[in-house]
Amino acid sequence: MTRALTACIRPALTILPLAPLALLAGTALAQPAASPTPAVTVAKVERRDITPSVSFTGRIEAVDKVDLRARVEGFLEKRLFQEGQEVKAGDLLFVIEKAPYQAEIEAINAAIARAQASLDLATIEQRRQQQLVQKQAVAQAVLDQATAKAAEARANLQQQQASLTKAELNLSYTDVKAPIAGRIGRSVFTVGNFVGPSSGSLATIVSQDPMYVTFPVTQRQLLEVRKVGAEGGSDPKNIAVRVRLADGKLYQEVGRINFVNVQVNQGTDTVEVRASLANPERLLVDGQLVTVVAETAEPRPALLIPQAAVQIDQAGRYVLRVGADDRVEVQRITTGGEQDGFYVVTNGLEAGERVIIEGLQKVRPGMKVNPAEAPAAPPAEG
Repeated sequence: MTRALTACIRPALTILPLAPLALLAGTALAQPAASPTPAVTVAKVERRDITPSVSFTGRIEAVDKVDLRARVEGFLEKRLFQEGQEVKAGDLLFVIEKAPYQAEIEAINAAIARAQASLDLATIEQRRQQQLVQKQAVAQAVLDQATAKAAEARANLQQQQASLTKAELNLSYTDVKAPIAGRIGRSVFTVGNFVGPSSGSLATIVSQDPMYVTFPVTQRQLLEVRKVGAEGGSDPKNIAVRVRLADGKLYQEVGRINFVNVQVNQGTDTVEVRASLANPERLLVDGQLVTVVAETAEPRPALLIPQAAVQIDQAGRYVLRVGADDRVEVQRITTGGEQDGFYVVTNGLEAGERVIIEGLQKVRPGMKVNPAEAPAAPPAEG
């Protein structure tokens, strides 16, 4: 019996030491793995020379714009242009039927010939009566009557000559020519239509180079610009005017202010300002909406950070700065204006410091991060 009991107890003793080991192993498996250091993208605070500027919403306007109209009535016989093409001043664009006007000129020429013959006859008669009066062969009244008929014949000739001038002018109006150089738009009428002065515009020509950009400026801004110009000894009209197109890029040509309206818009309390821009590539189109950037002073150094780095709460603007030990810190900042996707920092940061621009939602102040520096941004345009 003792031997049997010993045989039963020995396996139990062998199993018991394994139980704590299994519990320990289970405990080790249940512990979570240490979380990896979050990766973020950072950008360095940069010091750059920037040009102080003010932005406005503006609209492109053609220097010259002409609606072509028919000055005489008739059927449209020819259209000698492609819609949208550029034309030169004097180019023939439309031809209205000429036959009725040519026939009118021929009829007037015949009337002039008759009037000339009548005048010649009246003049001869007047001279004859003058001779007879000198010989006292006829009364003065007969000479007076001959003189009046000669004057009447002369007036009739002059009237016919005036009619000829008008008819020739009407014939010239059957050729509709371009009064200015520019790009011609859609033709409102096709060949075969009857047109006249009451038909409205046949087509529109818009000049292309240069172009105007007009934009409203508040009274306060206008006074500030004039003050800056006076302090710097420069004329406000020498302010460089740039245009930002719909794709966000600055137009390469620089404009200059050439007109400031003499009246204030009472509805908006703004003054219309106009600048002229070269348009050699025809990128500017009449009526186009653009952003106008008026550079108000000479370039000056400033600290810039990407706008993506800046956050706002009730206390104001701040960034998440990455310190030398790669730990996240909250840094309050003061910003000035905006410059091509960057904020100008006036207080709170120094050049070379790193701020987080991507991965902001993954970090908290005090956390250690794995920073990767973003590629250096190209210099700001302008």
